[in-house]
Amino acid sequence: MSTIAATASIHPLAVVEDGAIIGEGVRIGPFCHVGPKVVLGENVELVSNAIVTGKTTIGKATRIFPMAVVGGEPQSVHHHGEETSLTVGENCTIREGVTMNTGTADYGGQTIVGNNNLFLANSHVAHDCRVGNNVILSNNVMLAGHVSIDDRAILGGGSAVHQFTRIGRQAFIGGLSAVSYDVIPYGMLNGNPGILSGLNVVGMTRAGIERAVIHTVRRAYKAIFEGGGSIREKAAAVRDDFADCAEVIEILDFIAADSDRALSSPARGSKG
Repeated sequence: MSTIAATASIHPLAVVEDGAIIGEGVRIGPFCHVGPKVVLGENVELVSNAIVTGKTTIGKATRIFPMAVVGGEPQSVHHHGEETSLTVGENCTIREGVTMNTGTADYGGQTIVGNNNLFLANSHVAHDCRVGNNVILSNNVMLAGHVSIDDRAILGGGSAVHQFTRIGRQAFIGGLSAVSYDVIPYGMLNGNPGILSGLNVVGMTRAGIERAVIHTVRRAYKAIFEGGGSIREKAAAVRDDFADCAEVIEILDFIAADSDRALSSPARGSKG
């Protein structure tokens, strides 16, 4: 049997399967379908014609708009029907036609989405992705499997992210960009193929980062990415020079971390 809170509102033309857990204040509009292993937190709203399926948990106050399919099976040839899961955090907005898939068994079986995120129409979150908090995926953004996106990153419309790629905190991806390699925190990437084109200074300013700190991060960026030589070696070499700047250390730690993908740079992907 389903567990439906007394204050939940379910339209008579909606389908809520036995086993679903529906929290206080949930609103489910007409022609929605809620699967038997779904948990909807308090004040979640399914506007209309939305599907939430699979082993999926939706955090409180998240809104899901028409034609979204949340919790569908992973689009992976390695998936053979195992039960995997999707967790979506609180206060997210999932607009029309968005798709989010559960994980795959070979990689822990979980797709995890954080809080306060905005997914615009027809964007896609594939299996085993990790999406942080306050992230924006604009219209038609495509995340392949195993992508990791840190807090406050913004992805412009129509951009596509290669599987296993990492996008650092507060990075900005321009519209229609092809993201084939990791993007550093605060980085700005544009083009197809995507080229690192500097720092997301506008985003840093809006986040309240002081101008002096931004200038320090710029100096570090130039030291790491300008000229020849190994990016990782140059990043390691300047660590002591910027030890008192948390934002630079964040970038250096990101560069030093193990990854399945190479690093985006002003040169990698350039046709010049």
